[in-house]
Amino acid sequence: MSLLPILRYPDPRLNKVAKPVTVFDERLKTLVNDMAETMYAAPGIGLAAPQVDVHEQIIVIDVSEERNQLQALINPEIVTASAEKALFDEGCLSVPGIYEEVERPARVTVRAQDINGDFFEIRAEGLMAVCLQHEIDHLKGFMFVDYLSQLKRNRIKTRMLKEEREKKKEKAKGTGKKR
Repeated sequence: MSLLPILRYPDPRLNKVAKPVTVFDERLKTLVNDMAETMYAAPGIGLAAPQVDVHEQIIVIDVSEERNQLQALINPEIVTASAEKALFDEGCLSVPGIYEEVERPARVTVRAQDINGDFFEIRAEGLMAVCLQHEIDHLKGFMFVDYLSQLKRNRIKTRMLKEEREKKKEKAKGTGKKR
């Protein structure tokens, strides 16, 4: 297993729509394991394949306190969503350090396949419902910041770009390069 680099907002690759998985093989199992290891190390509670620059419909989630209830969902789709809404503070491994309130359906039912291609359904509410919707959005090329006002999105984008520039400067200093 290995850690995968996580793309950071506003990287345009995060807006690519993921394609359905059609082959359920060892490559898929390895990718799911690598994604899980990356999510746990980050640390996070969910990770979508597009966040690691793999544009396939794969997500991993573990909202348990013990971090021992990993779920991999291949080709997930929301089949029902409640009319009732809930507000949650959301964060994202691709937008580190940023948390904003997002309104989403309070309950969802998601249909997906496991790593062997077998179908299953999850009925979820609370944090699990939010996480499922958040990660499925990634597969469609959307991020939680897309639910925010233009002003908030611009502030977040500016902050992320500034952090990236500072990181590059520090890296250049460490290697003795001058820019």
